[in-house]
Amino acid sequence: MKVFRLHRVLLALILGVLFAGCGYLPASKQAREVLGEKIFVEVTVSLENPESAVLIKDATRKAVITRFHASLVPQKMAETTLWVDLANVSFVPLQYDSNGYVIVYRTAVILNVTRRGNGEKKSYNAQGFYDFAIEPNAVITDTQRFEAIRYASLKALNSFVAKVGAEGSKAAE
Repeated sequence: MKVFRLHRVLLALILGVLFAGCGYLPASKQAREVLGEKIFVEVTVSLENPESAVLIKDATRKAVITRFHASLVPQKMAETTLWVDLANVSFVPLQYDSNGYVIVYRTAVILNVTRRGNGEKKSYNAQGFYDFAIEPNAVITDTQRFEAIRYASLKALNSFVAKVGAEGSKAAE
């Protein structure tokens, strides 16, 4: 009797998983419906932080390829053009040691992304964070700074992917 009950529970669980997963589409696929297959990326270089533009452009291109599964093309061939502007980068102390020295920082990156394609233009604000530790009584090295900006930018771009994916799911309804 217990074996029969176990089989029934297992069958119900399998059927529940199958029915629940039927309508699922990944956000990247939904975002690709909005953006298309061919994307051009342009990053505005900030005079205050020119090194970050290269990091953000690389992160954006990586996101287009890995998150949207789309191709990077010249602007003339693109279905969609993305203009990415670094609005703000900040480093905020999060944790101090017993002597009062900062040992953990949070990097916050705010990106303004403008999407133009299919006759429409839309702007998004995307924010990403990255926490990292440093030695007590030390300064943030350039390597740590660039790495933190890169990772926070990738997280901000993930936020952008989610927002565009939500638009794609609304368009599919």
